[in-house]
Formats: sequence, C-alpha cells, structure tokens
Amino acid sequence: MDISTLIKKLQNPNSYPHTVQDSIKVVQTHASAIFLTGKYAYKIKKPVDFGFLDYSTLEKRQHFLNQELSMNQAIAPDIYLEVLPITLENNQVKIGGQGKIVDYILKMNQFPQNCLFINLFQRRKLEKHHLEDLGKVVANFHKNTQANDYIRSFGEIEVIKKSIDENYERTKKYISIAQTEKQYQETKNFTDRYFEQKQDYFKKRQKKDKIRECHGDLHLKNVCLWNNKIQLFDRIEFNEEFRYVDVMFDVAFTVMDLDARNRQDFSNIFLNTYLEYTGDWQGLQVLPVYLSRQAYVRAKVNSMVLDDPNISDEEHKKAQEDAKNYYHLAWQYTQQHQGKIIMMSGLSGSGKTTIAKYLAQEINAILIRSDAVRKHLGNISLDETGDSQLYSEEMNQKTYDNLIQLGEMIAKEGFNVILDAKFDRHQWREPVIEIAKKDNIPLTILYCYAPLEILSDRLSKRQGDISDATANLLEQQQNNAQDFNQHEMSYVQTIDTTSNWKEIV
Repeated sequence: MDISTLIKKLQNPNSYPHTVQDSIKVVQTHASAIFLTGKYAYKIKKPVDFGFLDYSTLEKRQHFLNQELSMNQAIAPDIYLEVLPITLENNQVKIGGQGKIVDYILKMNQFPQNCLFINLFQRRKLEKHHLEDLGKVVANFHKNTQANDYIRSFGEIEVIKKSIDENYERTKKYISIAQTEKQYQETKNFTDRYFEQKQDYFKKRQKKDKIRECHGDLHLKNVCLWNNKIQLFDRIEFNEEFRYVDVMFDVAFTVMDLDARNRQDFSNIFLNTYLEYTGDWQGLQVLPVYLSRQAYVRAKVNSMVLDDPNISDEEHKKAQEDAKNYYHLAWQYTQQHQGKIIMMSGLSGSGKTTIAKYLAQEINAILIRSDAVRKHLGNISLDETGDSQLYSEEMNQKTYDNLIQLGEMIAKEGFNVILDAKFDRHQWREPVIEIAKKDNIPLTILYCYAPLEILSDRLSKRQGDISDATANLLEQQQNNAQDFNQHEMSYVQTIDTTSNWKEIV
C-alpha cells in the first residue's frame, strides 16, 4: 500500500479500536505522519531513505518504531505506550487487527498541542522560569544517560566531521538558491579549521565522558509541559551518529532553536542554567561548532522540501526563506567575537546575582557563580547546604582559582563572561586584572552595595537559591572586605542596588 493511500485510510475513524474525535488531524514531516485521534496519538514512518535515515522496508519501520518506543519510554513514560500492526481486512485498514500486516504504528497518549513548548512560545506563554526548569531537566537527563566505550567512539573527530561534511555535500545544490557560495565556503572553512586546530578539545570531551546517548533532536517541538512536568520526547532512534553525541550537541539544538526565533535571552537562561547544574563550562569550547551544525541541519531539511514537486508555491517560498535564515544563522555562529570579563563584587545580599542574571541576558554572557563552582568542587548538589569544610580558607582559594581559570578560558573562546562572587580581596581581584591585561580582554568590575540592614533583610527572605549565605555572616564579610586600590578603581563601576539599577547597568 503506498504511503498516501495509507495516510488517507488512517483518517477513517473505523480504522481505530476505540472512539475517536470527529475529525482526525494529521501532522506530517518528511519522514513520518502523526494522527491525532483525541485520547491517543499514532505515528507511522514513511517508506523513505535519506541515507542518514532509512525507513524503506517494512522490517526497518517496525524495528525503528520499537526502538523509538523503548528509548522514549525511558524519559517520557506518560506518553509512549506500544507498537501495533496495521492490518488490511476487506480493504479496510485496522490498527491491531487480524488481517494481513501492511505496516506498523506507534501508539501514544495524546497530550494537548498547546502543551508543546513551540506552541507555548507562539502564544507568548513560554516564560523565563520554563527555560530555567528545562535547563535543570536536560542536565538531569544527561547525567543519567548511557555512556560506554562504544558510545565514546562516536566522539572521535573523524566521526563528528564526517557527519558535518555530509551536510555540506548534500547542500551544494542549494547554493545560489538558499545561500551564497561565499557564505557556504566560510561556514565550511570554519568547521574544517575547528577540527584541525582544536583537536584536544574533542579528545578532552571523550575523556570526561561527555559523549553519551543523548536526545539528538532537542528543539521546542520535542518538549512539552504536561502533567505538571517538562517532558522530552521524540529522541532520534534512526541514526546512532545523531544520538551518540556530546551533551553539548543536545544543548546546542535548544539554544539554536531559541536564537532562530530571536529570543537570545531565553537561550541564555537555558544555557546558563544547564551549565550551572552540570558544571560543564568546558563544554563551551566545542559549543560553537555544534551551534553552527544544528542551524545548518535545519537549513538542509528546509532545502530538501524544495525538491518536493507536490508542495504549493506558497510552501515553496516559505521553505526557501526558512532555509536562507538557517543558513545565515549557521554562518553567524562561525563569526569570531572579542570576549569580555565582567567581575561582580559586593557583600552577600547586595544584588550581585540579580544584576548578573539580568546583564547576562542583555549581552548574552556566560554567568558563573562561585556558589556553583564551590559545590561542584565539593561534590555536593547545588541545592544542598554546605558544611564548614566547604567554606574553609583552603576551599575559598580553590573556588576562586577555579572561577578565574574558567573566566579566562571562556573569554578567550570569544564569550562574554560574568564572574559572580564577592571578590572582596585583592588576592582574588588582581589575577583577573592581570589576565585581562595579558590577553587584552576588556574588563569591568561592577561593585554592588546597599545599606547593611537591607542586605540583612534580603538574605533573611531569600528562598530557592543555591547560595548558603545568611544574614549572620554580614558583619564578618564586612570586616574581611578590602577596599579597592587606585589600580583596581580604574575598572570599577559602582551600583547602588536600592536605586534604579537597570538604568545604570
């Protein structure tokens, strides 16, 4: 049975072993079709072979539907139910029937489409706290994903580069249709140089166990807010090279998807939350190449639509425009930038973190909090309260050393970076100033202050934050703090956080 006939027959309510809604809605992609029946959603795979994806035979479609079921049940058990045969009885298609098997279908619980992150976004219902929650969910997902020697082998440069090079090869024919020759060449040259000059980055990722069985397609259409929790679904089952990847591959897809929708503030919140909860700031060293790759893949998929003779002129025009935008975004990610360092300073409760978070979204900066660095070094959860050992002088020095090293590394990679700590002593401020001078990195010190009684009040009301600081520490902090010397003052901007600080920032 050809696919168009099957899709048409599956829109008949009599094909289903249960009552369905009046009109069955069909959602199609280049590789699948989903039927929304009311209580349940059903998914078939189209008999296509794109090289990287091969559903061309009945056996392959059955295999990959079962693979999709098992992989996604692990992360979204509320959604994924079972794989059933599609049978033909008296010229009537039946799901789970007794006749001749013509194909297979995946049965899922149907959630309201307005639960999808993409639909929340389009209805302006997606809020900043959702992106924070998503960052934590993805961090936890990656922590519990599988990693072994076979999976780690997919982190070899040759494997990663081969997949990316295939994208360039497949899109040559769209040059002058959806992107220019110059843009194509510059994007390709960037990834070629990256793999040639930064091989040690990718080797470190393998050694640190950052190549795992990930999601592979983590964009807004594959995330939903259902049953009062964020659920990731529709993991890549058809290609190991898309699934056995660096965790930053997944992160890059979400960041890119938000950037493409002109919400860099959202992508910044998601990325910073993920990094804070994983402590994987070194992942930023490989992030640019994955960001460019993900945008390029979306461009490629939209370009492939242009080959379909059955689409309307309007659909053709939209696909071409979308492809152009994604090719341009892929190129934008390859452009080198001058990184800068912003050092926060001030007592606990002075508003450092509030301002740092606001500023990070405004200038798309990586925000690193000493509280997070300290707890990762102490090997405790960010939500756990540290003991006295975690706040010893030895651990203080270790925390600042690590924080400063991360700041230098990230700024050298071309990111803006905000170091959020008290930075109340010369011994911690001077190394940052020396790094800025040595590497010619722009540096600003934002000193935040407020009256002591206000700091005390803020700390007593603080909830749900990873910081362990309490009001009874303020007097000790004030006594230990060292005033800025003349050399340091040339970098300092002072912010009274009881005033309209947003205007100052």
